[in-house]
Amino acid sequence: MFAILKKEINSFFASPIGYLVIGVFLLLNGLFLWVFKGEFNILDYGFADLSSFFLLAPWILMFLIPAVTMRSFADEKKQGTLELLLTKPISHLNIVLGKYFGAFVLILISLTPTLLYVFTVYQLGNPVGNLDMGSTLGSYFGLLFLIAAYTAIGIFTSSLSDNQIVAFIIAVVLCLLFYIGFEGISEFTSSNFIEQLGMNIHFKSMSRGVLDTRDIIYFISLTIFFLILTKLNINKN
Repeated sequence: MFAILKKEINSFFASPIGYLVIGVFLLLNGLFLWVFKGEFNILDYGFADLSSFFLLAPWILMFLIPAVTMRSFADEKKQGTLELLLTKPISHLNIVLGKYFGAFVLILISLTPTLLYVFTVYQLGNPVGNLDMGSTLGSYFGLLFLIAAYTAIGIFTSSLSDNQIVAFIIAVVLCLLFYIGFEGISEFTSSNFIEQLGMNIHFKSMSRGVLDTRDIIYFISLTIFFLILTKLNINKN
């Protein structure tokens, strides 16, 4: 697994993909949070908190993560190297996990520089340090679990097709469905159970600074579910 993980990370940074992903994520967040006028602009918001960032980031990641993961298995299928990879003395689960953690680590690297936002808002507070650290830490934990789930979905859709664009589109649709779709459906059905199937309600719960085990179990279960689906899918090859 670690050999595949290392190979994935090296392949990301051996090409412009890794640098492009990090650059695009930071650029989009930077523009919306600090430059563009609007509801996301922290300087116009009037309060020393990062709620704008945690509201915006899931939507940017919804497109960015599928762009990273779409090549994971689709590229292997297109080049005809997947069969060769599957014949190596390594379990199919380790192959899936290696590719999954390779993409996950790249997104974490992209997220790390945003800690500078925490320092900046901390200093901008009146008085200095007037920042709800509990809510901020909870939101970062929520974002980590959200990234884990998005990445698992992206890896799964990449195993469905040898076309990277198809894998990208399906991943975006599934991420959209799980993030906001179930919440929209629940408004028509008035079903709390359907709302609980969506990521948004669990992410919002963690963003309040309360790490409820139900929210953690939800994200872990969703991640494992799509990783198992990926393993079952590549078993067919």
